[in-house]
Amino acid sequence: MPFMRSMPVDALVKDVYALNPQSFRHWLHVEEAIMRGPSAFTSGERELMAAYVSRLNSCSYCASSHSEAAVILGVEPNLLEGLMANVDAAPVDKRLKPIFKFLQKLTLTSYKMIQADADAIYAEGWDERALHDVIMVCCCFSFMNRLADGHSLNSDPALFKMRAKRHAEEGYLAQYQEETKG
Repeated sequence: MPFMRSMPVDALVKDVYALNPQSFRHWLHVEEAIMRGPSAFTSGERELMAAYVSRLNSCSYCASSHSEAAVILGVEPNLLEGLMANVDAAPVDKRLKPIFKFLQKLTLTSYKMIQADADAIYAEGWDERALHDVIMVCCCFSFMNRLADGHSLNSDPALFKMRAKRHAEEGYLAQYQEETKG
């Protein structure tokens, strides 16, 4: 049940966006660029990163829909669970392991970030732009996790597949155009 009485009991992100369409119109362009713009990472990998950050932040609303979107975009269905259990043992490309370790540290203990964290990513052949993209996904979903949890959005699992399908097929900007016209 949302914390704001004016919102429907089954409120979703679109309902939050409708509270301030002008601000969220701009936010959607940023989110689209981060999650669907040019990157060394596929859209599926970025959705997996989003789900991982969201799980670390205990945001079931975002973690569920973005893990489903990652699967729709070609990521192995149990990969998120493997990463949550142990990044080193997870069945993920070895080049991605320092990425997920970086995301974990940046999400849970950002004040402890050091050059060695970035260097581990560079050692796997990633460049500064790739590192920047990882940081931006983490920032984006730390924001979205707080947006969802701060408004107490409905985390009904029945809705996750539908939301995931829209994320995968429409991206971020197109699916919320109507809510941000105001």
